[in-house]
Amino acid sequence: MKQLLLVLGLVSAIALSSGAPAGFAAAAGTAPATIAVNDAASPAAAAAPAGAAPAATSSGDASAAAPAPAKAPVSAPAKAAPTGPIQVQVVTSQGNFTIELLPERAPLTVAQFLKYVDQGHYSGTIFHRVIPNFVIQGGGFDTGYKLKSAPMKVANESGNGLTNLRGTVGLARPSEPHEGDCQFYVNLFDNGALDPNQTRWGYAVFGKVVQGMDVVDKIGNVATGARGPFKEDAPLQQVVIERVERVAAP
Repeated sequence: MKQLLLVLGLVSAIALSSGAPAGFAAAAGTAPATIAVNDAASPAAAAAPAGAAPAATSSGDASAAAPAPAKAPVSAPAKAAPTGPIQVQVVTSQGNFTIELLPERAPLTVAQFLKYVDQGHYSGTIFHRVIPNFVIQGGGFDTGYKLKSAPMKVANESGNGLTNLRGTVGLARPSEPHEGDCQFYVNLFDNGALDPNQTRWGYAVFGKVVQGMDVVDKIGNVATGARGPFKEDAPLQQVVIERVERVAAP
């Protein structure tokens, strides 16, 4: 009972839209069955079929040899879509760890996360919230404790069947369930209190640490206190995310 109360008491994260701390507070109300997404990819245009070779033009000279028919152009073979696991490496001032993304369960969240990765958004950000036996959270604030612009939001995919077990990676958000953007967290513990239930939204898991969990635990044990706009839980010595980059899966 003491452990449950502790976990429930820790279920608080940063409000992503302001510099003041707020919570991993789940919105009340039953989750709707479907979520409309406005940025669906447009259907690909149909390829124009190759036309027949043009007929030879009469030269008026019966003895002239007819030109050889033109050969139809040969299309280059289509490149196969990338297969296999999608992984990114998080390079920090405390060491590196690797996340394997799970697009089959959280396609929208993974796609948005990779957009921020490819834009270089995470370079020079920090882990601004560290709570032992709960989570480490970062990717939203720079080393000056300024909230970075993160205009892309994503529909909540917490009902995807993935749970907030130790080593999983989830998308942080404010109390509004569909306002998650760039900030992510790594679970240091099995945090079932972050999963959805019949009366509230949860926090969407979209990946898992597959290498470097010792680094995650190291970050989870740094000294914390008041720093910048945060009254508590901020590392006293900054843990800087130098970059997040795609890596080839072994």
